Parts: sequence; C-alpha cells; structure tokens
Amino acid sequence: MSELPPVPSESLQKPSLADYAKSAALWAAGLTYFVPASAGMVLTCATLGLDRSLAYQRWYAEWVIRLTGSKWRAHVHPDVDPKRPCVFVHNHTNHFDFVFMHNATPHYKRGLELESHFKYPVYGQMMKVRGGIAVKPGVKGQTPEVLANMREALKDGHAILTFPEGHRTTTGRLGPFRKGVFFLARDLEMPVVPVTVTGAYEMMRKGSLMIRPGHTMTVHVDAPIETAGMSDDEVPQLVDRVHAQMSGHIDDYWRAKGWPG
Repeated sequence: MSELPPVPSESLQKPSLADYAKSAALWAAGLTYFVPASAGMVLTCATLGLDRSLAYQRWYAEWVIRLTGSKWRAHVHPDVDPKRPCVFVHNHTNHFDFVFMHNATPHYKRGLELESHFKYPVYGQMMKVRGGIAVKPGVKGQTPEVLANMREALKDGHAILTFPEGHRTTTGRLGPFRKGVFFLARDLEMPVVPVTVTGAYEMMRKGSLMIRPGHTMTVHVDAPIETAGMSDDEVPQLVDRVHAQMSGHIDDYWRAKGWPG
C-alpha cells in the first residue's frame, strides 16, 4: 500500500511570527506543567497503584490537551464496554496521541512502547511506572514475552493501546498497518477496538515542533470487533477492515475541509 501525497494541512504552511510566538508560549507553559505533573504521575502510580491513580491520569491528560490550545470531543460507540479489557488500535499522528484518546473511555490503558522510550528523562520513567509494555524493534522471538505481559495486563482488567502503523504519519493520512498486534489480540481472544483521532495533524505534525492552537481533536472509538476463533487466514481480513474503517474517519475529516480524502 503506497502512501498518498500529503493533504494541504495548515501544519504544512510556513509559520508567521505570530505562529512562532504562540507555539513558544504553549511549549513554555506545557513544559512548566509537564515536569512536575509527570513526577506526580510517577509518585501517584508508585504509591497508590495503577487503578487508584486513574483519576490523576485523567486530570493529567485533560490539562495537557488544554495546554496545546486545542478543543476536545469524543464519539464512543455504545457497544464499547468500559469494564471489559480490549486492544485499542490507534492511528499515530504526533506525541500527544495518547492524551488525546485517554479520557474517551474509562479503561486503564497500558501502551505497547518501544523499549528505548523508557530511557527518556521523565517521560520514560512515567510510562514505565504506569505499566507500559516494552517492545524491542527488529528483535525476533520476543512475541511470547510481549504476549505474557499483555495477558497479565488484561488479567488486571486493563486495556492495551497499540499503534499498528509503527510510526507517525507524514502525510496526514493513515499509513499501512503491521499485522503483529492483530495476531496478538487474536491469540489473547480480545476484541479489537479501532480508535481514530482527527485534528491532531493540523495541531502538530512529524518533523516539526510547531504547535498550532485552535483545532478540535475528535476521538472516534468504534465498535469492538471480536477476534476469538479467528484463523491465521482471517486476521489479514481483520486488518483490512480496521484500516478501512479508520481511514474513513480521516478521509471524511479532510473532505469536510474541501480537500480530497
């Protein structure tokens, strides 16, 4: 599947001096918040435990969104059971993806993270203590370990958050999916829940640190898709189905702006 040309998003336009000033102010406010709030996350998770720290995490996500100058809304399918663990499959746009989708459902969400991310100052400690599951890129034979860690998370009643594109979009569109997380979901007999966030590419795109305020982040949480009993031959069909569903939300967003989907 080849990527289509980038959409003519605002994020691709040359910034004005006012744009630079706004972005700098948002970064300054955000970093002033991020360091103590992330330290608070580490302390809260370590002392209260993961489930009892959820209220703090919801507050944390809400304020990160506010400090990007963005608005937020969510459309959640009524079949999504807040008490049933699942595997969320999310499009990948920028570093704020997790906080944009976090409060859409009340699940405790533990992400599949590149192992290298846990080495980042502040962020790495925060993601590790809140239960992130390490994945080693390009290393064969790690599936049993990842599967075991996912199984433990699900036993705790936690959902798993995955980004099957494997990298942030460079076009504003949905990139091709890697199939691995879908096979893992099938092996765990867990439902796959597609999550698509629109608006984030205009707020900040890969390759730029420019934050452009004033956009609305819309989180689409679609109906769960059962995977129990699927054969290996049926999993690629699931991948295509989820990709088409998520692409539809993104294409509709761009068409609403008068741009081709």
